[in-house]
Amino acid sequence: MSTDIHAFLKEILEKLQTIDYVKPESLPNIDLYMDQVTTFMDSQLASTKRYEDDKILTKTMINNYAKNNLLPPPNKKKYSKEHVLALLFIYYFKNILSISDIQSILNPLTEKYFGNTEPEGLNLEDIYREVFSLEHQEVQHILKDLAKKYKTSTKTFPDTSPSEGEMLHKFAFICMLSFDVYIKKMIIEQTIDDMATASKKGKKEEKK
Repeated sequence: MSTDIHAFLKEILEKLQTIDYVKPESLPNIDLYMDQVTTFMDSQLASTKRYEDDKILTKTMINNYAKNNLLPPPNKKKYSKEHVLALLFIYYFKNILSISDIQSILNPLTEKYFGNTEPEGLNLEDIYREVFSLEHQEVQHILKDLAKKYKTSTKTFPDTSPSEGEMLHKFAFICMLSFDVYIKKMIIEQTIDDMATASKKGKKEEKK
């Protein structure tokens, strides 16, 4: 049993190590045209693809993000480093959150920090560095939680044959992970709603 769990965790760790976030020092220091942006994102996030022909980012996606006020407009058809950072946040959020929820999270950040050149103030790159610096610590927590869930799943359906049991163990494991994602998604949405309520309340008080 312990050997099985060890092999499972080794496989997961190897997968996690290939899905590294885009480091700030890898970001372009010059403004890019749209084709250059999509090429950059494809090269940096290739390891996150499930299938080889999956698209990381397309021109249509970028245009839609701009139309939905998720992305500040480019300057003379060129996108800055902070545009790329905003697109990275959108990419990580879009698999679990709606466009309106992403708006609620990102719009306050872009309004306050996008293009901020104050020497003592935060900009979008500072925020990106801070939140993604938590990656290594979070990976360790994820591995421990996965090990616990995987071990629990192998103890389900004890009276089945080995082949049937293996299928049902994997199903139980998927169900536990899905429930975990479901609960965390609910918490994220509630937090977003709380932020929106607080923002509306703050604006009303400013008008008084």
